[in-house]
Amino acid sequence: MLNLILYISAALIWGSTWLAIKLQLTQVPPILSVAYRFCLAALILLAYCRLTRKQLNFSLRDHGFMMLQGFTLFGLSYCCSYMATAYMTSGLVAVIFSTILMWNIINLRIFMEQPVAWRAFYGGILGLTGICVVFWHDLITFSATRGLVGLVIAIAGAYLASVGNVVGSRNSKEGVPVTQANAFAMAYGGLLTLLIHFAMGGALTIDWSIGYLGPMLYLTIFGSIVAFGCYMLLLSRIGAEFAAYALLVMPIIALILSTLFEGYHWTVNAFTGVALVLAGNLMILTPPSTSRRLMRYVKNGMSIERRFGSAPSTRGMKKVVASEEKIGPDPDRELRHTTAGPEPGLKS
Repeated sequence: MLNLILYISAALIWGSTWLAIKLQLTQVPPILSVAYRFCLAALILLAYCRLTRKQLNFSLRDHGFMMLQGFTLFGLSYCCSYMATAYMTSGLVAVIFSTILMWNIINLRIFMEQPVAWRAFYGGILGLTGICVVFWHDLITFSATRGLVGLVIAIAGAYLASVGNVVGSRNSKEGVPVTQANAFAMAYGGLLTLLIHFAMGGALTIDWSIGYLGPMLYLTIFGSIVAFGCYMLLLSRIGAEFAAYALLVMPIIALILSTLFEGYHWTVNAFTGVALVLAGNLMILTPPSTSRRLMRYVKNGMSIERRFGSAPSTRGMKKVVASEEKIGPDPDRELRHTTAGPEPGLKS
């Protein structure tokens, strides 16, 4: 029951953060909103680490990589997500950002020389095809329509988030705990966006209305801290192989909220394209070992039910577990670990 609560909590919070970002697009510049969000989140996490006496002393090299993670994942990537939301509904931005799964595969190959599985390659192609179908009318005009501009910004953000994921994977391998890495990375990302805002001639302004502060606190506390905590706990309980499917549910929730609150109008192209993107993500997330386990369970369960006229027994389950142990190690575990992070598609 706890696993279900953790799973639903992470998926619902991450799926709803995209609409909360849309609500933050008031008179406060998007880049400044990103700075507020992650500077505050970093302060909360660092205070938590201090109170719980977690290690906060790291080498300059580790800080360099945490800075790179923060610049790409929590800084530039989120600037893109906020700006893209100004050009299209938040649900579509969430769908585009879910292509982070595909970019993870490419970047793991480029930066960490990890082999690319064929299912991941085909899943990525399927996802890109879906994006093209959704934005087909914008693409064939060959002009800078609002949809096309938003698409380019969102894809750039998804790629930057993936780079941050890969750097986060490096930090984890080097023994930097995830909580501390995120705390420092959020601080670096928040400071970078603050500097960008001032460099562009911006002033330090804030909207004190509940319509702005409410979403900001929700994004900071729930989107960046609570959901990530739920996901990491779920990761430790059921493993990355199944926990990562929260990333598949996230854009679906975001689209439902866009339909209800932003008046998103579904078309045949939109429905077909979104279905292709989700199918591609499912293909990327599902390794052959998982498929074999599922088929064994279904086959064993059906044979037992035909024989005894009841649901699979404990004896049948033991046979399934015994057969699973023969599958061997999962070569795609690194890919699923790299998909973990705040608002996944996002991230670290």
